[in-house]
Amino acid sequence: MNELIELQNGSDIRGIAIETAEYPANLTPAAMKKIASGLIHWLKKRVEQSENRQLKIGVGRDSRLSGETLKEALVTSLVEQGVDVIDFGLATTPAMFMSTQFSEFACDAGIMLTASHLPFYYNGVKIFSQTGGAEHEDIVEITTNIEPVVATEKGQVIKADLITPYAADLVNKIRQGIEGQPEQPLKGLKIIVDAGNGAGGFFAEKVLQPLGADTTGSQFLEPDGAFPNHIPNPDNKEAMASIQQAVLREQADLGVIFDTDVDRSAVVTKSGQVLNRNNLIAVLSRIVLKEHPGTSIVTNSPTTDHLKVFIESLGGKQVRYISGYR
Repeated sequence: MNELIELQNGSDIRGIAIETAEYPANLTPAAMKKIASGLIHWLKKRVEQSENRQLKIGVGRDSRLSGETLKEALVTSLVEQGVDVIDFGLATTPAMFMSTQFSEFACDAGIMLTASHLPFYYNGVKIFSQTGGAEHEDIVEITTNIEPVVATEKGQVIKADLITPYAADLVNKIRQGIEGQPEQPLKGLKIIVDAGNGAGGFFAEKVLQPLGADTTGSQFLEPDGAFPNHIPNPDNKEAMASIQQAVLREQADLGVIFDTDVDRSAVVTKSGQVLNRNNLIAVLSRIVLKEHPGTSIVTNSPTTDHLKVFIESLGGKQVRYISGYR
């Protein structure tokens, strides 16, 4: 029996990486080696390779306790099967996609080890090619076609910092998107970041501060996979209460909270009001449609019909798409 089938989770792979009293571990180093084989078979069908070029895969992880062990197993197996690997260490899900887009890395695929907002004993695998995220049928293929690849020569591993160029790219895009392209458009604003001890702590120092924001009072920026303060989840009541209190205590203009792998966020206004999910999209839609009248707003499928009515009332069009990374 192929035990990887039970790890299929829509458009990614998830399982128990740390055994508990209730659950045995099923996302293990041995499982990661099989996933590596499936990744190679899947990617070879989608990448044009010359005879002299090996596949290149970037690998990153969030702050979970199991992340380093699983990453090492994945990297070792990829290299043994002839793949060149860039080990990015601590990373985020959006950054790992950008590892396939940045010319200095040009990865054929980016692999992020994370289980998003789930408890510490979980982990998982999110997969990106240069054209976008894996979908359900890709995950099925990757977890079933797991015969080891026989390589004529091993790949190589290099370590690289992805977060610094990724953060710089965000800063540049924000500056370019503001009229007059000011160096510090956030000067005079105090913004609290709550990373929940996930991978998003860099956002205060490397994104907001260069844009001029005062991030004094930001909390839980250090990676800690035990998540000692609260679960890094913008939908968690305890997490949201924590950043609300921080914003009010610090008399900040805004608070931003991230999930573990920094592909979801919510904000808190200076009065302590939470903007999340539909409300946050509504605010962003109003801004975008003011600058680009009549444009389409793409949202994921869990958004409500009320949001559709709101967007259309502003002259826009809502395009709903399934949750995932494509």
